[in-house]
Amino acid sequence: MRIREIRAMRGPNYWSIRRHKLIVMTLDLEELEEYPTNKIEGFFDRMKTMMPGLYEHRCSVGTPGGFYERVQEGTWMGHVIEHIALEIQTMAGMDTGFGRTRGYGEDGVYHVVFSYIEEEVGRYAAKASVRIAQALVDGEDYDLEKDIQEMREIRERERLGPSTGSIIAEAQSRNIPWIRLNKYSLCQLGYGANQKRIQATVTSDTSSIGVEIACDKEDTKHLLEQAEVPVPKGEIVRTERGLRDAIDYIGYPIVVKPISGNHGRGITINVDNWDDACEALAAAKKISRSVIIERYITGDDYRLLVINYKLVAAAKRTPAHVVGDGKSTIQELIDEVNKDPRRGYGHEKVLTRIKVDDMTKNILKAEGLSLDDVLENGQMLKLKETANLSTGGTATDVTDIVHPDNVFMAERIARVIGLDICGIDIMTSDISIPLEKTGGAILEVNAGPGFRMHLAPTEGLPRNVAAHVVDMLYPPGSTSRIPIVAVTGTNGKTTTTRLIAHMVKMQGFKVGYTTSDGVYIQNQLAMTGDCTGPVSTEFVLKDPTVNFAVLETARGGLLRAGLGFKNCDVGIVTNVAPDHLGLKGINTIEQLARLKGVIPEVVLPDGYAILNADDDLVFGMRENVKANIALFSMDEENPRIKKHMKSGGLSAIYENGFITICRGEWKLRVAKAVNIPLTYGGKATFMIQNILPAVLTGYVRGFQLEDIKLALTTFIPSPSQTPGRLNLFHFNKFKVLVDYAHNAAGMRALQKFVENMDSKKTVGIIAGIGDRRDEDNREMGAIAADSYDEIIIRQDKNLRGRSADELIGLLKEGILSRDPNKTITVIPDEMEAIEYGIKNMEEGGLLVMCSDVVPDALSTVMKYKEEEAKSFA
Repeated sequence: MRIREIRAMRGPNYWSIRRHKLIVMTLDLEELEEYPTNKIEGFFDRMKTMMPGLYEHRCSVGTPGGFYERVQEGTWMGHVIEHIALEIQTMAGMDTGFGRTRGYGEDGVYHVVFSYIEEEVGRYAAKASVRIAQALVDGEDYDLEKDIQEMREIRERERLGPSTGSIIAEAQSRNIPWIRLNKYSLCQLGYGANQKRIQATVTSDTSSIGVEIACDKEDTKHLLEQAEVPVPKGEIVRTERGLRDAIDYIGYPIVVKPISGNHGRGITINVDNWDDACEALAAAKKISRSVIIERYITGDDYRLLVINYKLVAAAKRTPAHVVGDGKSTIQELIDEVNKDPRRGYGHEKVLTRIKVDDMTKNILKAEGLSLDDVLENGQMLKLKETANLSTGGTATDVTDIVHPDNVFMAERIARVIGLDICGIDIMTSDISIPLEKTGGAILEVNAGPGFRMHLAPTEGLPRNVAAHVVDMLYPPGSTSRIPIVAVTGTNGKTTTTRLIAHMVKMQGFKVGYTTSDGVYIQNQLAMTGDCTGPVSTEFVLKDPTVNFAVLETARGGLLRAGLGFKNCDVGIVTNVAPDHLGLKGINTIEQLARLKGVIPEVVLPDGYAILNADDDLVFGMRENVKANIALFSMDEENPRIKKHMKSGGLSAIYENGFITICRGEWKLRVAKAVNIPLTYGGKATFMIQNILPAVLTGYVRGFQLEDIKLALTTFIPSPSQTPGRLNLFHFNKFKVLVDYAHNAAGMRALQKFVENMDSKKTVGIIAGIGDRRDEDNREMGAIAADSYDEIIIRQDKNLRGRSADELIGLLKEGILSRDPNKTITVIPDEMEAIEYGIKNMEEGGLLVMCSDVVPDALSTVMKYKEEEAKSFA
């Protein structure tokens, strides 16, 4: 077996609109295509022994043991690998269960699709599942536990922490979109100008000064003392001499902790002698230069969580510990505690397994104990100096018993430090009694406090503290979204996108839009190249200046990773024609339509899917749409349009020379097509098809008809507004037309436009395209033969795996099949081909360039135009 490719879907995709996180593995079974599972001796028994959990997989049978039945009956290895990939993720603590295996379009090659929780784990599971299946086929031993542990470790490296994850989960429950901004915990909630950022539990609204104060224990303590908040008596030291002076002033026992630190790092408590004090000082100085020495206060450790200056949760924290039974060693007691099913690896579960580290060993040494010693029955031994859950501690929710005076004090402390989210550590004998009566004290104020102890306490009521964060960031009446218009189809996407962006900009919005030429932020080119995939989409949605997004969405990005957004407000499909067939398992036009149909399917229920009623495949997409539907057509007599109008639907049509919006059967004429520059006086009829969905978009977004008309009449086809889309240059004796036509449908549309041009002779510059089928290249050659009197064949810079001679030969076959006497000139370099065409153009002629690298082609043409202007000056 051979893995050809592994892709990770991260948004709505060809395989599932609802399940975004999918691995798509292209797998060649090679010789195993001839061996279904029932023909491999002992395969089922070996599989059942290695992974008994596969019994729970229902498969198409629909009952437990269903997958077993399929294996015994005989199923192909791709299907088995799908189930193995799901099972090993579940065994590693990531329970996930969606999968399907489908043919790729070649014998023995399959798409193996399965869900994942963490992308890198999913990729690992894809490779591991193939290795496991091969071992089962060969009857070889396999170390499954090694893979399981590796996946756990990958998850801990890659996943969001429990605090960040809880905020993201709460945001998702409210349909607030989000984007992970780095591989750590920096995330964006919302889009564009309405975004907020979080990093763990610090938000973009959190005061940086407040964070700085909280991270400096000296400053924190000083401010709290000034505010008459009880804090332990203490001193700041840097040397052993300073330590001696502090101890003389404070007295034993003491706590030694770094000024800047968190999660209990570098802290030593209950120090009662000079040697231990010096050792604690050295440990603290590894974290920060300055060290705080405080009086050790006895009592219970409490964490009070304040969000938006209101107390939302409180927990009593207990350090990792064991209780003796008079028989077991300390190590055996630790092992028994770690058997608790609530304890896991890292943040895998509610509690973390207790790990014997240097801190634990130092505590044992101080107590005169070792791991092999036996504690008396009922004797409690603390194994950590801090009560952090991440080191094995436990937490009990005490929110409901915090005394009102202590609530007031906690909320006041948050104001004093200036933190909208803070964790306040208190040492007191009883949190239900005011601190002034118990003699307790505030130990620390933490910026970015962990939520884990409140989300899932060991005992007591879980608290959805993340909800308070989201409430603070997006209070009632606010929005996290910006309007999104998504445009897809085979041809016309870029022009439609640019026209809509122009229309929106004229309404005063700050528009970000993606095209096959690049990404534009408020008409400034911010990224060049074919930018029609999810990375470019996120580029726009992450920009804090953008309050309206128009996104050209092509098949390549959809197949590569899915959509870069979950939902849109308007989804447009211009048309579906054969293009890029045979790539990545999309072999038929029906499959291509299913892929492009993802766009209208993700339109929000109160939004609009705008579909081409003249295209059977596009019109058929309405069956899966849950949003409002608007149709457009070049023919007002189209029965689909008539039926839609009679039912009160919204549509746009080309009738009697007008671009017209129809609300039910009422017509609202927007503008005459001949007066819209994009149509070249009505000659470019295919441009009218691009105008119709753009006009509908403006209308459903509430734009006035006068504003829509103004946008249409001010959108000029030119290298600046529509680069490479019908850019016509008038030279002194001839004309040059640059267009991006790159498939049969686009070239036919261009042919009709050229036929309407008043030209004595037409010369076309064309190229074969490496990632098209042979028949597609021959067809483009045939269309060129019908369109032009002479043809210049060039080649693209990127031949996409083909040879230049092969592509030139296919074009020639197509050309000569229509006209054996057609004049053909082969000039491989595009710029040289353009130069040849311009220099040899006859008076009254038209040179048509179907360009691959539009900016370079336009630059070359404009250079000759400028030279001509100078010569006539």
